[in-house]
Amino acid sequence: MVERQLRRRGIEDERVLRAMGEVPRHLFVPPRSRRQAYRDGALRIGEGQTISQPWIVAAMTALLELDGDELVLEVGTGSGYGAAVLSRCARAVVTVERRPSLAERARTLLAELGYRNVEVRVGDGSRGAPDRAPFDGISVTATARGEPPRALFDQLAPGGILVCPVKRGGDERLTRFRDGQAEAICPVRFVPLVEDPLEDSDGGGADE
Repeated sequence: MVERQLRRRGIEDERVLRAMGEVPRHLFVPPRSRRQAYRDGALRIGEGQTISQPWIVAAMTALLELDGDELVLEVGTGSGYGAAVLSRCARAVVTVERRPSLAERARTLLAELGYRNVEVRVGDGSRGAPDRAPFDGISVTATARGEPPRALFDQLAPGGILVCPVKRGGDERLTRFRDGQAEAICPVRFVPLVEDPLEDSDGGGADE
């Protein structure tokens, strides 16, 4: 996987390649899918969600340009695989999943495998984790329409990097944001980023 799918396709960050080689991807997919765990494609993990193909996980991690001392936010825990890879490249990871069952499954597995620098939270990831901000890097594993949520930019440290799939019109691209600049990387297809409405003072809801 590392040599054929990642290095040959342009992933050069040795820390990312090492992490991808160390994290047991097959343990993060359902037992029936473990024989396909290392193939070049996404796999279903339940509740309409998937584990991204290895190249996408590696590319998103490499785009954050981590040196090992960063605090990283991941929006969309899913299986926990991406958080595990990030944890091998950063000092600590906070990952937010809106589906309680997926979050609990990922939390349990990450703990069993010894990834102790990962905190799994249940909630609306589009709001980030303001109590842990600022983040040196933010990785969003769902597609934002137009641009990533403002709350995520507000929680990004100066000089920090936000990586997120963005859809504008019919064009969906993995995009890196840094210092107010956006860099489109490649075409992708992710599930849509779901944002819960903010509650107003009367307990009702208002769209963000």
